[in-house]
Amino acid sequence: MSIISTVEELEALYGVPGEASLVKELDHVIPEYAAFIEASPFVALATCGPEGLDCSPRGDLAGFVRIHDERTLMMPDRRGNNRADSLRNIIRDGRVGLLFLVPGSGTTLRVNGRAHITTDAELCASFQVDGKPARSVTVIAVDTVYFQCARAIHRSELWNPARHVDPKSLPTPGKILEVTSKAHIDGATYDREWPARARTSMW
Repeated sequence: MSIISTVEELEALYGVPGEASLVKELDHVIPEYAAFIEASPFVALATCGPEGLDCSPRGDLAGFVRIHDERTLMMPDRRGNNRADSLRNIIRDGRVGLLFLVPGSGTTLRVNGRAHITTDAELCASFQVDGKPARSVTVIAVDTVYFQCARAIHRSELWNPARHVDPKSLPTPGKILEVTSKAHIDGATYDREWPARARTSMW
């Protein structure tokens, strides 16, 4: 196996980036980038902490990540499983990366920055849905923002319904939990109860 172990070896293989891949990177949100943030209902949030790296999905109503100003984003945190892996990492190491997806668009948006968590009551209330405020708000100071070209989305055919996988062909969460808990959790019961539990705890 041939391993690339230096930046010089990597650059020899890939060459230098083109002008377009460099000039797109900014340290603030311009209106053209804001359009993607405001249209996005899904963000992958990458964080790092003493235990290592984590990447967590964040989904909400389109535009749920608020543009406070051109250098500051705000993202509500909703009810979940209370692992709080991302939030634990942010408290200990504020560096974050966000990848915004917009259904139907091949272009994605990447934001890197530094974050902190607030429970300011007025701010959390401003993110309320169905009368329920955010549990906390992650405030992100933007360091870099740039779009990612559409090759990955096109290669994967992510938005092509003909390529969508039938969920019934995959193990259910209940089945996985039954295996990982060594049958301490009854998988069938978990799957049967989850839809009702989700409806009452979505926000």
